Amino acid sequence: MRSKGFAAAVAVAVLGLSAVGCGTRYHPTGHGSGEAELTPAYAGLGDVPERLSADGTTITVGDPDAAITVHLYEDPRCPVCEEFETEGGAPVLRDTALHRITKTEYTLASFLDGRLGGKGSEKAVNALRAALEAGRFAEYHDVLFAHQPPESTDGFTDARLLELAGKVEGLRGPAFDSAVRSMKYRSFVTASQKVYERAGGAGSPQGPGTPTAEIDGKRIPARNNAVLFSGERFAGLLALIGEHPDEWRDVTL
Repeated sequence: MRSKGFAAAVAVAVLGLSAVGCGTRYHPTGHGSGEAELTPAYAGLGDVPERLSADGTTITVGDPDAAITVHLYEDPRCPVCEEFETEGGAPVLRDTALHRITKTEYTLASFLDGRLGGKGSEKAVNALRAALEAGRFAEYHDVLFAHQPPESTDGFTDARLLELAGKVEGLRGPAFDSAVRSMKYRSFVTASQKVYERAGGAGSPQGPGTPTAEIDGKRIPARNNAVLFSGERFAGLLALIGEHPDEWRDVTL
């Protein structure tokens, strides 16, 4: 399969899917309670490498030598991110990370606090950074999205974040609890939000929207981002990219 055939295959992967953005679900699922039952996919399946990248804001999960890199922009309060994480492409990423096919990079935004009021996004991003320090970012990230409160309630309080941390074996302890209560990683939260805003492009005061995905440096445009919400189509796209990495760099989306 050369360029035209590959481009056609990529088009099939996203054909017929409408774009979505934070605040609008692709599939109405009735998860307004924010209590989707999701067993953390990384729990009990061995250690998945996770680290803070040299830029100081990107959190990477997976084998550093994995062939495919998926970069995600997420806000913990975003209900569309929750859909991606619990029903869409994220379970595919967990599986491929465990099999050392992909690694996932996260830029954690907190813009919804400014839009909706409150501090839940900032508190959750701070807690996720604290979980990384404890080597439990991936599991805690899954737990937060599986128990995401309704977007409008600002439900990620210190008490709730600590309660949810209790679902991750080995996470709770004096260091983590203190980091959550004191906003120890406030500078990380601020820096990560600024990186998100810059990702919106020159002249844009806002970021690219959440969730946004970049695969091996190529961004899935908003008009095609609903491919992120079909596990089957997203898996097919990753398979195509794995087989034809050079052509993926050149294809027009």
